[in-house]
Amino acid sequence: MTYTSIERAVYNRTELLVGSEAMQALHDTRVIIFGVGGVGSWCAEGLVRSGIVRLTIVDSDRVCITNVNRQSMATTKTVGQVKVEALKARLLEINPRAEIDAVQQIYSEETAGQFDLDSYDYVIDCIDSLKDKMTLILNACNSSAVFYSAMGAALKVDPTKIKVAEFWDVRGCPLGSILRKKLRRNKTLPAKKFLCVYDEEVLENKGHASACGTERCMCPKAMEGPGKAELLNHEWCTSKAQINGTFAHITAIFGFTLSGLVINDVISKV
Repeated sequence: MTYTSIERAVYNRTELLVGSEAMQALHDTRVIIFGVGGVGSWCAEGLVRSGIVRLTIVDSDRVCITNVNRQSMATTKTVGQVKVEALKARLLEINPRAEIDAVQQIYSEETAGQFDLDSYDYVIDCIDSLKDKMTLILNACNSSAVFYSAMGAALKVDPTKIKVAEFWDVRGCPLGSILRKKLRRNKTLPAKKFLCVYDEEVLENKGHASACGTERCMCPKAMEGPGKAELLNHEWCTSKAQINGTFAHITAIFGFTLSGLVINDVISKV
């Protein structure tokens, strides 16, 4: 590993803490993140700021105006851009030499074959779709990679309630409960244990979605990359999907906790 002077300065505080051997291990580690929304985008940022330079980010969506309150790369200037491309640009501003592979794709039963999970050291699940999340859980647990998963991060305010537990020990999280029931019902249990980031807090929405709430925002004008004035006044698309409120500090802590699990596991093996 050869650092440029900029990289050496960027990672100076990290190397002071963990040493050069751990920095080499981080440099050599390959990670793939599925879903780079409110949780996944901060996970990616936490990894790159900590010395991970070989990162694949997978998401099919474009940045929507309602992403701005909680996603690392989402600003009024990036609305309409492909999420993985907007995030890649941000990550390369942190470390221009990072090898960021941006894949605009949905991970599903139909596309799973496009991803060789065994070629990665760590697979991270930040997918919202229940069906696709189950597919990734089963496939990742059949791979040689270490696997971590994020449970639901919406409808939460208190950061002190965020926890880490093995999947079958997650309690108080509706998403975790639904996943376990479906996996048991389908008689397709994960082949190995894995850690999850979750939160027992479940609040209720007190307002209503006055703007486009779908995570796969296809607002025509947003897709065109409008200017700020047009952006803030464009006609919102409608969706019948349940939209839940979220805070940046919750989704970011979920994401940073996932990145922390990777970092800690890497340096513990040095």
